Amino acid sequence: MPNENTDPVFQLIKSLTRTEKRHFRLFANRQGSADGLKFLQLFDALDGQERYDEERVLAQVPAIKKVQVANLKANLYRQLLASLRMYHAGHNTDIQLREQLDYARVLYNRGLYIQSLRMLEKVKQAAQQAEMQHITLMALDFEKLIEGQYITRSLRGRARELSDEATTTVAHVAREHALSNLALRMYGRYLKIGHTRNQQDYDKITDYFRQDLPLLDPRQATFFEQLYYYQAHVWYYTITQNFRLCFRYAQKWVDLFEANPLMREQQAMLYIKGLHNLLVTAYNMLYYSRFEEVLTRLEAYAADPERRTSPNIDMLLFLYIYTNRINGYFMRGQFTEGLKIVPELLENLENFRLQMDSHRRLVFYYKIASLYFGSGQPDKAIEYLNKVIYFKEASLREDIQCFARILNLIAHYEAGRDESLDYQIRSVYRFLGKMNDQQQMQEAIFKFLRSLGDVAPSQLKESFLKLKNKLIVIAENPYERRPFLYLDIISWLESKIENVPVQDIIRRRFPKLK
Repeated sequence: MPNENTDPVFQLIKSLTRTEKRHFRLFANRQGSADGLKFLQLFDALDGQERYDEERVLAQVPAIKKVQVANLKANLYRQLLASLRMYHAGHNTDIQLREQLDYARVLYNRGLYIQSLRMLEKVKQAAQQAEMQHITLMALDFEKLIEGQYITRSLRGRARELSDEATTTVAHVAREHALSNLALRMYGRYLKIGHTRNQQDYDKITDYFRQDLPLLDPRQATFFEQLYYYQAHVWYYTITQNFRLCFRYAQKWVDLFEANPLMREQQAMLYIKGLHNLLVTAYNMLYYSRFEEVLTRLEAYAADPERRTSPNIDMLLFLYIYTNRINGYFMRGQFTEGLKIVPELLENLENFRLQMDSHRRLVFYYKIASLYFGSGQPDKAIEYLNKVIYFKEASLREDIQCFARILNLIAHYEAGRDESLDYQIRSVYRFLGKMNDQQQMQEAIFKFLRSLGDVAPSQLKESFLKLKNKLIVIAENPYERRPFLYLDIISWLESKIENVPVQDIIRRRFPKLK
């Protein structure tokens, strides 16, 4: 039986807002047929369910037979999409322009060529204003088709003009595709290899990036050419851990939108993604003053009643705002204070369960566990780390799995769960043995934790100090810094050496942040 995660009709219905549902009912009732009534009954039955249950639908709506369900669901899905298209057309320029292209085709098919050409000219102007070069090209191709048939006798003087327009537009579209392809490949490389691990990694990704990076004149470039150019650089500098230059290009990304209010409204998801990348880079640089400023801007955008809204935008705003709020608590060493947002965070995770993938959910669990650990509650940290470690259905990033296990081992030590330490050590050992990307920091921590059982209580402080000094040396290698982004092990060691809470150690450094 399909479930809520696989049934597309159920997913779509549960994503609808109250006004979208009301619009759909009005839209469906216009059909006035028995079949229309049936798929509306199916809609109401599914809308009332928390989890998809086909047997319950059949019991609730006797008029629907089991053999009819597949066809009714297919029809319901089409009608829902048609209703949503109509409802949101006014807020989506591309939907409006494609509709006008359809109207131009209707006029052409009726032999009203001049009217069709006028419609196409309007489409071109609107598409160019909205920086939608692909739609401009579609209008140009249709315009050339009409003019090339010599049926309007208006081609004199237009041949060169249309040809030049098409050539210029094709060049822009080609650069946009080349740059968007590069940005996407850089992101794919990041997902695959994470940050560069050695000089060989750095040389390889740098050659790959420079080879495929098109030349770009910002004075002649379109909005999207500039955007994809900045995106590609953000991912390249993220991979190579050059956070200073990553910050510069993330700022250019955001500035591009700030200089184009229309694009900020039409491409809201790309705008808030730029703000998120700027925040993540500021966090990696410990650039707190700028981090706080950008987070305030993102939160103000989310609270703006005039902004565009959709389930996708609302989910991304939740994801970016809560991720960075937690990062802010980490930077300030306010772990106990950060726990206050956990209940609303968990509530939102449930509200957005259909839109949010398992990987993002589990990263939140790791961050929640870190808050509990930093606030001195290792047992609660273990509870959330287990959600990450024992979740088998998601393809979770290997680095998150690794640090969840190491933090879990440390939490067991902090909680005094000596009876479980041997099992946890074997578990981490097996996982590290399978890892494709094992770094010095991970190996040093594991060896230290494995040897703790043989260390006399009087020698613990000295052992913590030795590990701290060793990790400081490791962190000086730029290719070994990545693990420290996920686990602030040095602060924990300092807390053990000085016998003070870890959040006190971080707060002590906080005034020194930029």
